[in-house]
Amino acid sequence: MYRFLLTPRWWGINVFVLLAIPFCVFMGSWQLSRFEDRVQDHRVATEQAASGRDEAARPLAAMLPVDKNTSGRRVTASGRYGKQLLVPGRELDGRRGFYVLTLLRTDSGRALPVVRGWLPGTADAAKTPAAPAGEVTVTGALQASETPGNNGVSAQGGLPAGQTAAISSASLVNLVPYRLYDAWVTLDKGDAGMKAVPASTPDGSGLDLKAFQNLGYTGEWFVFAGFVVFMWFRLFRREVEFQRDAALGLVPEDPEREPVPSG
Repeated sequence: MYRFLLTPRWWGINVFVLLAIPFCVFMGSWQLSRFEDRVQDHRVATEQAASGRDEAARPLAAMLPVDKNTSGRRVTASGRYGKQLLVPGRELDGRRGFYVLTLLRTDSGRALPVVRGWLPGTADAAKTPAAPAGEVTVTGALQASETPGNNGVSAQGGLPAGQTAAISSASLVNLVPYRLYDAWVTLDKGDAGMKAVPASTPDGSGLDLKAFQNLGYTGEWFVFAGFVVFMWFRLFRREVEFQRDAALGLVPEDPEREPVPSG
């Protein structure tokens, strides 16, 4: 009854199934490993940000360039405050407000963007505290340049003068007359009565949309593998029933022939 499994048609079906199932399982396992890697990165970044608040601050130059190992670590830098910008549309503790971003001009000839704090409401330069004058030393968490569209960073354009949507050297280069570090710092303590902005995890290390896409793809590949098995058993069962009916003379004996409609 099962001699049909040796026909060319069923050889093709069986080979396809034997190749498709391991491929689907492999792809599903790979997507799952990508999700687990992102979960691990998120855990490490969270622990690093927590531990970074207690460790001694290191000189800025020793922690550059910013990567997953240095993001969130405490650094210190000295210089004089220069141009100040506002970063609108930023939430803190469930309230909407804006960051106060001031450029710290260092002895290296480059300027470091420093988030001095957060204020509630609409971005308004008139109610923004002025930066301290003279030489200052800042201490805070090192952060990588933001990417518009990631981690809630707005990609909005056409903002009023004195405002920027993202804190990044690419966004600031046309707004300030300084050479810039490809990094920024958020102060440990908010300046002039402002609320301090907590450090965030670097892009690609959080449980973001990409992480859950990996998890979704994992499910899809395993579903595909199950569907291939289901279809094989369905075709197999139909073929067995066809052979049984043929043996009883209810259908033509040649399973490769299609029945010809009468009439």
